[in-house]
Amino acid sequence: MPQSLDDLSHALIGAALKAGAQSADAIAIRGQSVIVDMRGGTLEQAERAEGTDIGLRVLIGGRQANVSASDTRPETIEALATRAVAMAREAPEDPYAGLAEPAQLARDWDLAGLELCDPAAEPAPDALMQMAQEAEAAALRVAGVSQVQSASAAYSHNAAHIAASNGFSGGYARTDTGLSCVAIGGTGSGMERDYDADSRVFASDLRGAEEIGRIAGERTVERLNARRPRTGAYPVLFDERVASSLIGHLLVAASGASVARGSSWLMNRLGEQVLPDALSLLEDPHRPRVTGSRPFDAEGLPTAPRAIVENGRLMGWTLDLANARKLGMRSTGNASRGTSAPPSPATWNVSLTQGSQSRADLIREMGTGLMVTSMIGATINPNTGDYSRGAAGFWIENGEIAYPVNECTIAGSLPEMLRSVIPANDARSHLSRVVPSLLVEGLTLAGE
Repeated sequence: MPQSLDDLSHALIGAALKAGAQSADAIAIRGQSVIVDMRGGTLEQAERAEGTDIGLRVLIGGRQANVSASDTRPETIEALATRAVAMAREAPEDPYAGLAEPAQLARDWDLAGLELCDPAAEPAPDALMQMAQEAEAAALRVAGVSQVQSASAAYSHNAAHIAASNGFSGGYARTDTGLSCVAIGGTGSGMERDYDADSRVFASDLRGAEEIGRIAGERTVERLNARRPRTGAYPVLFDERVASSLIGHLLVAASGASVARGSSWLMNRLGEQVLPDALSLLEDPHRPRVTGSRPFDAEGLPTAPRAIVENGRLMGWTLDLANARKLGMRSTGNASRGTSAPPSPATWNVSLTQGSQSRADLIREMGTGLMVTSMIGATINPNTGDYSRGAAGFWIENGEIAYPVNECTIAGSLPEMLRSVIPANDARSHLSRVVPSLLVEGLTLAGE
C-alpha cells in the first residue's frame, strides 16, 4: 500500500529540519488520469497516468530553496532535504520569505460542504469511449460538417496534502470529468472549425455528449464562408466564451506579484474606479462543486470570500504572504503552489455582476460592430494596459448577425475598455470564472 500523502509531507519536514533547515513546508500530490480520443468512430489514442510528486521548501533565515521529486523512497527524501538545505545556504537573502505565524493558520474547515471529490467510481475506459463516440457522431450529423478533428473524454482524480513546521497540516482530493469535441467544415482555404466542451467536478453534472457534439457542429457551420471585417472603430461584443479573458487581464494586473514588481497598470489605483459603478467582481473559494474552490491556501491560511472590485472600485490586491509583506499588507489567503516552486498569488472562483439584458438584446443595441467568439494571441502591455488580440466571430449589421468574420485584430486600452463594459445575463454559473458576454464601445478593428 502506498505511503499516505500526510506521512510523506511530514517525512519531508522532518528530514529538512534534521538536515539543518530552520523552517520548512512540503506538499505531496498523488494523481491518476485517463483520457481517450476518438476519430472516425474508432479509438485513436488512450492514455493513463498515475504518479506521486513531492515538493519541499526549506528556509534558513531569509534564504530559501525549493526542490521536488517523483521518487518517494526514504533515501530520496533524505537526499532531497540535504540538497535543499545546501541550496538555501547559498541562496540570496529574501527578507519577505517565511512561513505563516501559527495564529494565521486555518484550523477548521468544511471539506464535505465543498464537494470537491465525486464519490462515484472512476469511469471505465469503455464508458469514456462511448461518450466521445456519441459526441463525434452528433457533430457529424450536422449538415456541413465534413469531419471531426477530435472527440475526447477524460477523467482525473488528484489528492494533495500540505504540511509545514509551523504546525499546519491539511489536504483534500479533487475530481474532474470532461468531454470536448472539435468539428471541421468546408474545404481547402475555406475550412473552419469550432468546438464545444464541458468539465465538471461531479460526472453526473456533465452535459450530454449528444448536445456537446451537436453544438460543436453547429458552431462550425455558422463560421463557414467567413470574411474579413471592415477596418475602423466599432463596438465589440465579447461572447461569454471569451469574455472571461478580459476579466483575466484585470486579475493579472491586480496580482500582488505584478504590483510588487512594479509591472501592473493598476499601480497606485486602489480605491479607484476600474469597472462601471454597477459592477462588482467577487471571489468565493467556498462554492460547492467548482474547480476553484478550496478550504485553505498553499500556505495554510484560511480562504474566504472577498470583493476584488466593489461597485466599480478596486478594493485590494491578490496576495500570498511574501508579496503581502513586500507591500506592507496582509495575505488574502490566495497562495498557490506546485511541487517545483515556492507559493505565489492566484485567484480562486470569481464572478462578475451580470446585467439585465440578454446577449441578443446587446446585439440589437450595438447596431453595427463585431461579436467575438474566439481569440488568438495576445499583446498586453502590463504597464499601460495597451491591448491587441487576433479575433474571429460574426459581423453585426442593423442589430442582427450578418456573416462570419475572421483574420481581424482588436485593439484598445484595457483600463478604458473595462470602465465601460456592459454585461449581458448569460454567464454559466458552474464555471470558476462566472463572466457574462461583455459589450465594449469604440474599439479599433483592423480588417480589410
